[in-house]
Amino acid sequence: MSNLRARMLDLLKVQCKLFSTTYNPDGIRAGNKILRQRLRGPALAAYYPRKAPGINELQKEFANLELLVEDLAADDRLEHITALKARGKSAPKKKKGPTADKKR
Repeated sequence: MSNLRARMLDLLKVQCKLFSTTYNPDGIRAGNKILRQRLRGPALAAYYPRKAPGINELQKEFANLELLVEDLAADDRLEHITALKARGKSAPKKKKGPTADKKR
């Protein structure tokens, strides 16, 4: 019987060399199933569209041409903040450091 088992293991070894698989006669878990799978990174990266460049990126790119680019959203935000400050509704000032507590 042991002669038959040895012949079967030899056959399995040759079969693994022929078909480029791993020789694992004991059936030990090795993770080959996961390593053979297709990589998921490129598929996940291609799922989301590329981010379009914003106003800041355009200003940095064309800074040497000295083009005037207006950021309307930022201008509206600054106007809104100045209006809030005029009404006294803006965010409180940040604490400067440990000396700010001692002056109170």
